[in-house]
Amino acid sequence: MPVTSVAHDIDTLTITITAEFAAPRSRIWQVYADPRQLEKIWGPPTYPATVVDHDFRPGGRVTYYMTSPEGDKFGGYMDIISVDEPSGFRFTDGFADGDLNPVDSMPVSTSDYTFSEHDGRTVATYVSTYASADDLQKVLDMGVLEGSSGAINQIDDLLAA
Repeated sequence: MPVTSVAHDIDTLTITITAEFAAPRSRIWQVYADPRQLEKIWGPPTYPATVVDHDFRPGGRVTYYMTSPEGDKFGGYMDIISVDEPSGFRFTDGFADGDLNPVDSMPVSTSDYTFSEHDGRTVATYVSTYASADDLQKVLDMGVLEGSSGAINQIDDLLAA
């Protein structure tokens, strides 16, 4: 399993997940830059993602929905702030309605994904920052730590395919 640590900090309003992959960072970058690969790892294993739009550039938006085992769809979006291929990217991440429009009543995070390479292996650091302790607690109660870890742990299978 690539996830090596998972932590949240109410004081700094952050969630930090670290993972290590037996692949160069250019390969890990492609997982996020290619919508078909992103679909294979974005949702938790039991909630696969379908990417609808993938404008992966500063100012662009990625929209998607995850489908539950019962067939319910849960939308989301990423507004891309910056892209530094293959070192990482920054984006706002939020919940969306059935038409993939942002849901203002749900928490939004600013996420920084960074990839560093050492001896052909990539260490990925995923940091999400929330606007308030209430927002952070809300996503923690929804199972974001388990869901995100499960999603990231799918990358090994994608790399092996």
